[in-house]
Amino acid sequence: MPSVYVFPGGRVDVGDWHAREATPLHDHVMARLTRRCSPGRARAHAMAAVRETFEETGLLLGEPTQDEKSGPPSWQHFFETGYSPALHRLDYLGRALTPSNRPIRYDARFFITDGTKTEGKLGGNGELHDLHWVAVDHAHDLPLPSVTTHMLLEIERYMANPPKKGDDWQVSFFSHRRGRFHHHYE
Repeated sequence: MPSVYVFPGGRVDVGDWHAREATPLHDHVMARLTRRCSPGRARAHAMAAVRETFEETGLLLGEPTQDEKSGPPSWQHFFETGYSPALHRLDYLGRALTPSNRPIRYDARFFITDGTKTEGKLGGNGELHDLHWVAVDHAHDLPLPSVTTHMLLEIERYMANPPKKGDDWQVSFFSHRRGRFHHHYE
């Protein structure tokens, strides 16, 4: 999405199904994710989020590992840092689906984490431009696609009332139907 500000992202690849994590998703996060997909796919979505964030921003959501890690090719650069993915630091925020008439479609899951718990230096692989931290309340002033605006509102909802373990947090689902935005909670 050129000329707008977006969150890091991408698609689940084969390596996301097979790479090993340092820590698993919390049970309550897995329960929310598996309302609409299998446990294996839920885990792969979380792994993809960690990998794509690292590739596009240079930030690691991981735990140091003593073992020399090897894994799928798409994970080699991550494991070379001496870290393994820390899925327990992720929470599931929402899902968005593009309209069926768009040439490029996505069925995206959005995760949230505490940025102060990441390692690395903000930089990435060059896929994202003008990469920098922005306070949530200032992000709305940037040129944003509708899905990013929607997820920023969900971040504000999350920050105002963070779910506790075991809470029945309602996950946001954002889509388009008949040319109009549609939103509900799952």
